[in-house]
Amino acid sequence: MATIPLTPIDNLLKEVRSCTLCKEHLPCVPRPVLQAHQDAKILIAGQAPGSKVQQTGIPFDDASGDRLREWMGIDKEIFYDAKQMAILPMGFCFPGTGKSGDLPPRKECAPQWREQVLALLPKIELTLVIGQYAMAWHLQDDSKTNVTQQVLDWKKNWPHLLPLPHPSPRNNIWLKQNPWFSEQVLPVLKEQVAQILKTSSSASFIRTKSEREQRTSSHNIFKQ
Repeated sequence: MATIPLTPIDNLLKEVRSCTLCKEHLPCVPRPVLQAHQDAKILIAGQAPGSKVQQTGIPFDDASGDRLREWMGIDKEIFYDAKQMAILPMGFCFPGTGKSGDLPPRKECAPQWREQVLALLPKIELTLVIGQYAMAWHLQDDSKTNVTQQVLDWKKNWPHLLPLPHPSPRNNIWLKQNPWFSEQVLPVLKEQVAQILKTSSSASFIRTKSEREQRTSSHNIFKQ
């Protein structure tokens, strides 16, 4: 059986997943966690894996992921389909825990890898920018603005980019203090995600149908 050649992003992901750039600063053995495919339509730009994700190697495999999927109106099957969703945190490895929660993403990670991976995601239609560190990178003009102000100003870059608070249970108080987020932002987010996935599914169906027709045509030629 012929070996399927690796795509440029496959090769890059292989490099990323073997990265040990900040090994000496991490509390665990480096385990870069990310998800990407050149056909992905939605990019989730997060902060860094938590301790549970460090163990499983599955991005957003925790309470934060459950809430994020609820915000987006999708299930795990869609969320973990790399052809639909790219998941690219600012730091790919668990940075450790501090006095008030997880430490910030390691500063070495994004300069080394981020632009390279993003350059190989040409079909992204919507980027979800989660938390202050992702906002500082993706919203550089507004990097000094706090998270609440960024989310309040969500229409500024819509529908191509949406700043979000982190879906962690630690943000329950923020969500209670800002009911407008659930009332105004989340319905629009769910609608946009559904529209993108619908378009993507239709394109996939057309492509698959075309491939079937080509195979049928080829079979008919051999039968003649």
